[in-house]
Amino acid sequence: MEGPIRLFTVIALVSLPTVMYGGYALMGVMRDRKLTEHQRSMFRAGHAHAGVLLVLALVALQILDRTGLSDGTLWIACFLLLFGVLAQSGGFFLHLAPGKGKLGGRVTSTGAVMLGAAMLTTAYGVAFP
Repeated sequence: MEGPIRLFTVIALVSLPTVMYGGYALMGVMRDRKLTEHQRSMFRAGHAHAGVLLVLALVALQILDRTGLSDGTLWIACFLLLFGVLAQSGGFFLHLAPGKGKLGGRVTSTGAVMLGAAMLTTAYGVAFP
C-alpha cells in the first residue's frame, strides 16, 4: 500500500474516532432535549452516514489498492471517496442550522454523486484489471 491509498486510509482511520465522539455527543443531545425532533433526526442521520460511509471508504480503498488503475485515477477515486463521505454526512448536519435545509440537501446529494462515481471507478478497476 502506497501513495494515495496509504494517505487516504490513514485519513479515514484517524476520522473514525471523531465519528465515535459524535455518537457520545449524540447521546448528550438526546438526553438534554435541546434540539427539535427534526434536528435530532438530522444529527442522527449525519452521524450514522459518517460512520457507515467511512467503513465503506476503507473497504473501497483496499479494493482500489488491488486494481491496476493509474496513480492519477487512484488520486481521483480517493478524493471522491473522502469528499463524498464528508458531503454526504455533512449535508445532514447543515439541516441543523435554521434556513439551511435546501443547502443541506444539495450537499448531501453532491456527496452521493461523488460516492457513486468513486464506486463506479472502483468497479471499473476490478472489472478491467
